[in-house]
Amino acid sequence: MLYLIAEQLGFPGVLNLIRYITFRAGAAALTALLIGLIIGPRFIGWLRVRQGKGQPIRADGPQTHLAKVGTPTMGGLMILIAVTLSLLLWMDLNNRYVWACIGVTLGFGLIGFMDDYDKVKKRSTAGISGKSRLLAEFVIAGLASWLIVSGNGTELYVPFYNGPVIDLGPFYILFAAFVIVSFGNAVNLTDGLDGLAIMPVVIASLAFFVIAYLVGNAKFAHYLGIPHVLGAGDLTILTAAIIGGGLAFLWFNAPPAAVFMGDTGSLALGGALGVISVVTHHEIVLAIVGGLFVMETVSVVLQVFFYKRTGRRIFRMAPIHHHFEQLGWSEPTVVIRFWIISFVLALAGLATLKLR
Repeated sequence: MLYLIAEQLGFPGVLNLIRYITFRAGAAALTALLIGLIIGPRFIGWLRVRQGKGQPIRADGPQTHLAKVGTPTMGGLMILIAVTLSLLLWMDLNNRYVWACIGVTLGFGLIGFMDDYDKVKKRSTAGISGKSRLLAEFVIAGLASWLIVSGNGTELYVPFYNGPVIDLGPFYILFAAFVIVSFGNAVNLTDGLDGLAIMPVVIASLAFFVIAYLVGNAKFAHYLGIPHVLGAGDLTILTAAIIGGGLAFLWFNAPPAAVFMGDTGSLALGGALGVISVVTHHEIVLAIVGGLFVMETVSVVLQVFFYKRTGRRIFRMAPIHHHFEQLGWSEPTVVIRFWIISFVLALAGLATLKLR
């Protein structure tokens, strides 16, 4: 909104700063952070009153988690409010990629909200049907992918290789939708301990802040041998808003958590990172930067696969963060060590920008 106003006025005086993506990105991060910190206490209080007993805790989970009974969920709404208001204030409203990202973020957030609401209402950890949820996610991701492809290429790029590997054509929409849905659910599976999911999301957003800026700049993209996507630079504003909103949420989600993100936040943030990777043609790099989320997902897939076929478990409990809890690691130990892994993987993902 401010960008369009400044543009109509010709960017006079101090408003010339709004012309620069880096300024708007910094302002978006600060705006989302302040909004989150300001609304946080009252919002959490409102959730506590509305939900009563809070999020249902799995009876078959780690016994230490039973102490969390009564903690409200749907805290992801706080992140979405902060991020959305910040984006509407600082983004370029004429950028189709930003709208595609917002559509996925809010659409996945709505699906997560419905799932959280069902859990709280029925006092069950089941939530809505998995098939119904996946269908809705693929519809949203498919529409966003179609919108992106109509103004972007359909080539697949891989790390360590200069230039596109293959043009997927119309199949790129299916591939892109799969990436978005998969990563949304990967972040959702990771959200099981206080602060475990939100900080790796912030770290991955920092990495894609850099990637989006470089992809959106023709000179840097050409120098690095990465795809140049006109308009992708504005996604730095989205990543910055997620960083600000995520840090504000972490203020209240740090152990012992005063609120849980819930599917409302984890699905939305995972979907946002997925769609950003699609716009920037760094889908495979996302698997490196977000390797922690991939590891959590793979642990669940392997656990289910082997248990159904052999009746035996690979891990003591899945997702894998619960396995380490069962080995005797304290919750803060698991969380901080996983943060370190996430940071190292983000650096590895960024290294692929130069190693081509």
